[in-house]
Amino acid sequence: MIKKILVSQPQPSSEKSPYYDIASKYGVELVFRPFIKVEGLTAKEFRTQKINILDYTAVVFTSRHAIDHYFTLAKEMRITIPESMKYFCVTETISLYIQKYVQYRKRKMFFGTTGKIDDLLPAMVKHKSEKYLVPMSDVHNDNVAQLLNTKKLNHTECVMYRTVSNDFTEEEVRTFDYDMLIFFSPSGIESLIKNFPDFKQGDIAIATFGPATAQSAKDAGLRLDIQAPSEKYPSMTGALQHYLSEKQGAVNG
Repeated sequence: MIKKILVSQPQPSSEKSPYYDIASKYGVELVFRPFIKVEGLTAKEFRTQKINILDYTAVVFTSRHAIDHYFTLAKEMRITIPESMKYFCVTETISLYIQKYVQYRKRKMFFGTTGKIDDLLPAMVKHKSEKYLVPMSDVHNDNVAQLLNTKKLNHTECVMYRTVSNDFTEEEVRTFDYDMLIFFSPSGIESLIKNFPDFKQGDIAIATFGPATAQSAKDAGLRLDIQAPSEKYPSMTGALQHYLSEKQGAVNG
């Protein structure tokens, strides 16, 4: 019987999150507790990449983390970002977040609608003379670099932040009693193994989002009860709802 579920993500800010509907409909307790956290590189660590932020005339942001750590590093290194800097963001929401650090000037902001870098390419090609800096996490693939290469854009990728385990306290380890764990990245699985080296799955259901997370769970010898996205259930909440309804049906039946 699934009664208590740990979701390895921050708590949703909106009360309209489907997670709250699921908790109410199926009578389950949801605990939101990230297994990983993002931390920025220090100025000293960043300097080892031999990159001068002011050599670039445009920045490509794929997340809010990238924005936070770009401006934090600039401040730490006493660099004043010129007003002429152009910002290319994968969504409008991310572009609006820049207001936290600089005055929002529409002529300097460009954003996509799908959240994918492909969607930004037409705008970037229109500004082919720019020198693009792409702040990234320590865990990334070469997809962005390859895509920008296809358009012969002048770009440099750099690491500005890293994903690390969000370690559990002794109290959290002692009271770890969940019927289901939900993971969204391979780093989350790694954090589980790090925090609970003697972890025995037993009857605990495990849900993963994305093929890399699923593979990481299998490599760790875990049994997968839910894999999302699927053709039928593109979201984790959809897959979770289906699983719980089947479980309750089996119990009631």
